[in-house]
Amino acid sequence: MEKKVFKVGSVGLGEIWQGVHEPGIRRSPELQLVAICDIDEEKLRAAGEKYGIDEAHRFTDYHDLVRCPEVDVVDICTSNDAHFEVAMAAVEAGKPYDIEKPITMTAGEADILAKATEEKGLKNMVCFSYRFKAAARYAKDLVAKGKIGKVYHVNMQYFQAWGLPRVQCPLVWRYVKSRTGSGALGDLGCHALDLVRFVLGKEYTNIVGHTGTYVHERKLEKGEGMGKVDVDDFCNYMADMEDGISASFQITRFGFGRGNYQRMEIYGSEGAIVYSLDATPGLEDEIEVCSGDICADANVFVKLPIPKQYYSDQMQSFADILNEAGDGKPATIVDGQANQHVVDAILESAESGKWVALK
Repeated sequence: MEKKVFKVGSVGLGEIWQGVHEPGIRRSPELQLVAICDIDEEKLRAAGEKYGIDEAHRFTDYHDLVRCPEVDVVDICTSNDAHFEVAMAAVEAGKPYDIEKPITMTAGEADILAKATEEKGLKNMVCFSYRFKAAARYAKDLVAKGKIGKVYHVNMQYFQAWGLPRVQCPLVWRYVKSRTGSGALGDLGCHALDLVRFVLGKEYTNIVGHTGTYVHERKLEKGEGMGKVDVDDFCNYMADMEDGISASFQITRFGFGRGNYQRMEIYGSEGAIVYSLDATPGLEDEIEVCSGDICADANVFVKLPIPKQYYSDQMQSFADILNEAGDGKPATIVDGQANQHVVDAILESAESGKWVALK
């Protein structure tokens, strides 16, 4: 059956759209960018000229883009505070959507959005982008096939460095609670939560968290003066998962020398897996395995070549979902909903200093 080409309207033209969404839309033969929206008129004009979008399909109000008859699906790449309202507008218009993470500012909003999407029966995708890393998919398959036996422990690190004082990052929206909800937790930590859940195929049952802020004021983006940072620079949390799995996480924007570094170590009864991202110069994702008595006794981990079937593309995966040809591995709004409940529980725990049970 011939696949349909879907006309995409993108809301939010920031870094994630320019670096991931737009290139992915362009690569896919089943997606066509036809409309764009941003509240920054200069950014809107520049993007329109660069990508050949005429003025009639450049919008400053997302309602106009969603209502545009040429738009089949809505691509949501705004700051976190606008995710819910733009997605709900797409749902009300009966249009499929993909959405950046975290999907909403609170678990309550996530529940509303997930229910509305389900009631309309709309196709959707949450952009937990590390589900598309070949090493992560390979690790998931190895775990599911029982290659490392019963999983006991998982340790997940996600380190970036752009929060350090030496970088002199100004008070961008990711440092403002009213626009982002949380700091490193919502920016990086929710990715880590989803990736561990994806690879292991297990849910979180109890969690305890700790957050902190190192730089409390930053220069305003426009004009002179300083503004208050009211979100976390780092967060550490531990979790119980189904089947007695113990998980620990370290998340920070103060990881000196790191770019977009991730490391997940999974330890089982018959083997261990290490997934890493941005660890070796020139390489993206990698996987190492320790399996069998010889490797175990010698404490040796072997780097594996990744078979071709594990490679995928985020925006092509969205096109596949729209054409009912997906592989079932991208995150849906239900996954985003579950993730937001865990994020809220971590914030609650960090405030109370106590473990929080997940319903």
